[in-house]
Amino acid sequence: MVLPLREELRGIEPYGAPQLDVPVALNVNENPYPPSEAVARDVAEAVAGVTRTLNRYPDREFSELRRGLADYLGHGVMPEQVWAANGSNEVMLQLLQAFGGPGRVAVSFAPTYSMYPEYARDAMTGWVVGHREEDFSLDVDHALAVIAEHRPSVVLLPSPNNPTGTALPLHTVRAVCEAAPGVVVIDEAYGEFRRTGTPSALELLSTTPNLVVSRTMSKAFALAGARLGYLAASPEICDALRVVRLPYHLSAVTQTVALVALRHADELLARVDDLRQERDRTVDWLRAQGLEVADSDANFCLFGRFEDRHAVWQGLLDRGVLIRETGPDGWLRVSVGTPEEMAAFRTALMEVLQP
Repeated sequence: MVLPLREELRGIEPYGAPQLDVPVALNVNENPYPPSEAVARDVAEAVAGVTRTLNRYPDREFSELRRGLADYLGHGVMPEQVWAANGSNEVMLQLLQAFGGPGRVAVSFAPTYSMYPEYARDAMTGWVVGHREEDFSLDVDHALAVIAEHRPSVVLLPSPNNPTGTALPLHTVRAVCEAAPGVVVIDEAYGEFRRTGTPSALELLSTTPNLVVSRTMSKAFALAGARLGYLAASPEICDALRVVRLPYHLSAVTQTVALVALRHADELLARVDDLRQERDRTVDWLRAQGLEVADSDANFCLFGRFEDRHAVWQGLLDRGVLIRETGPDGWLRVSVGTPEEMAAFRTALMEVLQP
């Protein structure tokens, strides 16, 4: 039988980083520090309580969670300006479903997050990609020229950028929002890891009606397994997403776990500064080895350049260290792990690079 698969999906491999059983996994930008025993007990008790109501559908509007996320974000964000879904991946897909579609275009600037064109494809939206500068910054004039030419209904800009770690200055965000005819999504999945002095696009939200700022609890909150992403935007944008969401798309368990995490935000985020410092030490060490490293405001580093990056990646894997082969040719990305994991990475890399 020949399945009636959409033509643009034929021969496509599903997205996903390698899932390998290795001693040191530094390839998917996870937080290496699990929740404490106290947080785990609180989650277990809360989930045990909600299981007694699992015969009923969850709060479709996740009202309590929206209030909690709004309080966490600050910047005057109100609950009706918050939306959440099954990871920031579903948030992005819903944005493309609501504001993309046949005859419409989404824009980003490479190198950037490799899932963005897949969101556009799945929402049957045209995909246009501009370019970043040699240092991975975004040239405003180039960005405005691409927007003027293609008139996108959605612009996707991660800040910090994945896979480079590059953050956007507010004047760039403001200029793009003023020029764009549609919504501008500033994807701050790694926003909590920003270096001191690097601003959040949330500062522009109250004066920029087409701005969307997305976040996730997977990274800084160490809740990758809970699958909770969210955004802040105008109430009108959030209402549009309510139209395309699946019924009861956030389970009662997910909502409960996220609320417990917000109650323990200070504790869960306490490791963020440790990871920032470990990132900066890693950047300095890589540069001391004569390698190029992109300035990073995230919990990972993009480094290179290698004539055969796959050989370096494989050499590290052979030594029990898994990193990510992604980004421009010649570059590799390493997530920031514990001091012990980063020591193992340094040792393995030195062995691989020895002539």
